Amino acid sequence: LWAEPFQGSWQEGLRTIFQQHYLFDIEDGTFDDTLFEREDLQWIRRAYALHTIMAWDHIFFDEHGQSSNLESFLERSKRLIGGNEAISIWPNWPMLGLDQRNQWDMFRALPGGTENLRHMAELCRANGTKLFISYNPWDDATRHEDHHAGMAQMIGEITADGVILDTEGKSSVEHQQAADSKRRGVIMYSEGMAVPRDMQGIVSGRVHNALYFPPVLNLNKFIKPEFAIFRVAEQASERIRREFALSFFNGYGTEVNIFRPGTPDWVEKDQLFFGRTLMILRPNTENFTDQRYTPLLPTEIDSVYVNFWPGDRKDIYTLLNLRPEGVCDPLFEVAAAGEGEHYFDLWNYEEAQTVEEGGKTYIVADMEGFSKKWLGTNNEGSVGAIAKFPTLLDVTLDGVELHLAAREGDYIKVWAGDPAYVRADRSRTYNMECQTINLYETFGRYQGKYVVELFDADDQLLDCRVVATVPGVGMLISKTETTQRYAKAPKGMVVIPAGTLTLKTTWGDNFVPTPSENQGKTISFPKFYMDRYPVTNSEFKAFLDETGYRPAQPDNFLKHWVDGAPKKGEENFPVIYVSYEDAQAYARWAGKRLPTEAEWQYAAQTEKGYDWPWGDRFEVTKENQVITNTLTVTRMQIPPGYCNVGDNELYPVGKYKKGVNPNGLYDLVGCVWQITNDYYDNGSNYMYIVKGGSYFLPASSWWYVEGGPRELTYCQKILSISPSFDRCATVGFRCVADAEQEK
Repeated sequence: LWAEPFQGSWQEGLRTIFQQHYLFDIEDGTFDDTLFEREDLQWIRRAYALHTIMAWDHIFFDEHGQSSNLESFLERSKRLIGGNEAISIWPNWPMLGLDQRNQWDMFRALPGGTENLRHMAELCRANGTKLFISYNPWDDATRHEDHHAGMAQMIGEITADGVILDTEGKSSVEHQQAADSKRRGVIMYSEGMAVPRDMQGIVSGRVHNALYFPPVLNLNKFIKPEFAIFRVAEQASERIRREFALSFFNGYGTEVNIFRPGTPDWVEKDQLFFGRTLMILRPNTENFTDQRYTPLLPTEIDSVYVNFWPGDRKDIYTLLNLRPEGVCDPLFEVAAAGEGEHYFDLWNYEEAQTVEEGGKTYIVADMEGFSKKWLGTNNEGSVGAIAKFPTLLDVTLDGVELHLAAREGDYIKVWAGDPAYVRADRSRTYNMECQTINLYETFGRYQGKYVVELFDADDQLLDCRVVATVPGVGMLISKTETTQRYAKAPKGMVVIPAGTLTLKTTWGDNFVPTPSENQGKTISFPKFYMDRYPVTNSEFKAFLDETGYRPAQPDNFLKHWVDGAPKKGEENFPVIYVSYEDAQAYARWAGKRLPTEAEWQYAAQTEKGYDWPWGDRFEVTKENQVITNTLTVTRMQIPPGYCNVGDNELYPVGKYKKGVNPNGLYDLVGCVWQITNDYYDNGSNYMYIVKGGSYFLPASSWWYVEGGPRELTYCQKILSISPSFDRCATVGFRCVADAEQEK
């Protein structure tokens, strides 16, 4: 092959031969790029899915020409593969020659004539698909009609977008001129693969079944990356996963030929695989048409191949595996990702794993296996894709809040799960101004991987990142609404000064995971107000008298009252037998709201982070000993006068004077569990959080809810079924209100 000794890599040598000299196939050595420079013809470079269909197929005409299934076919293609860039109608072979009608007469004879075909072309374009017609250069024995005049007329009448040149591996000036005389942007598409000399006159074509022997490399793509190649895959002959895999590996499209009748049950599975490859090919076209394409990088594993597609903004590697056991090993060497760069696995949608060995960096390929029975068949192999992106996306997950920022680009797409056309309803698109997405409100109860993609205005992929929620862990679904802002503490409330607290959360039985999204976070709190005591029976009675409130589900509502009023002597007891919804209703009436768990804990612990309202240390007179109260000390060691230690008797608020905390809050522990605003959905259960423990302490089994007074860090879940079920004898609440902030 070498005209002269070449100094450099063998890939550089191939590029010199195949791209600069075009196999020495052009006499003067100068390639005519005129057609490739025409902007109206460049759309085909971004085309990767084409179906060729006989006009007799039910897709086009059903019930003896009375109806068409074309629209449903287009919709199905969108669902499985994101749609076709083009489909072709073939109304001539194998029926041409039955009578004197020529190939153009066959189009005119179709139901509805060319007017109906024009409608079909418009329907295709409305669905993002072009309509191609076929041309038979061998049609010389039927009714005479100038081939190019007939082609031009048919293109004009149908508004066709392309012409498949049956049996021809090239085009001609006359072909393109015939098309241009009626419409700009009409593509000539050769049936056979154009040789380099003929590529000057055509911008796209097909390659027939070929490349079944390793290393399955298509050198035509190497010669002219901008030439749009489509590999023919005959759908009904056999499973054709390998056809899609080879097209993907070589960075070009697939023409799915469905001339042969029948739709086997495996077609949809193959189409889904095809669609998965298209999710990578389409948004990376700028790489797959780059002249710097380098095939067959050295690999560490036999029968696994890598093509390299560099670009100005990112690099892409396509992988092909012919080992049934699959691959999960270091495969090929790359330059270590520098600052502001990262390697990403586009096939599995996760950050790519790299390893350092002998001072070199290798990509660890993760490629699925396949049954040995498929070896040597059209269903063997698996593929992969790695991208080296500039780090343009900043993506952080805070509970169910997904925070987005990008340094460039035009729009962002977020997927719940791996991107796939068949799951298009699991994605949302946002402009660059979007900064925060509530995942629960957007995607419902889905928990797991979220893929975030950044695109430019031409739908080219610029960066990709992944975050994940943990299945089974509660997702915060409640919102905190701001109350009226008060200049001073409303009656019955105390000031909670502004400050910070590093939140620590403890819990008991965790069979149903306790939400812990704030664990270890340092949170800043503005000044606010909190009720000095839990809401009492008399306060709740005033709310009912003024509003007439009655819950939609009244069972167990204020079950302990008699004739619609608190028992005599219990007016100043904390209200119980109220639900989360009842507490919310009261808070709104009072111009207040329920505290978040973090607010309750900060107000109770203060900025000092005390474990108990009275602090981490206290003294008790008992044989002149000092008891240090830490979380390792049992609650029964709490001295008298600080709180109810679990005697199973409810009491009036404010009874335990020594239990007041530095902010002036009473009855924080050992009184009633106190409802917070935080409401969660873990995909299987609703739940909300209560704090502080209660007066009730069942002690005969550790399986019980751990009642009695609880340290301020303790978090208890209420698995919520319904308001009527949730109301119980140990749960009450207190409220907070927002303060005017100092300027």
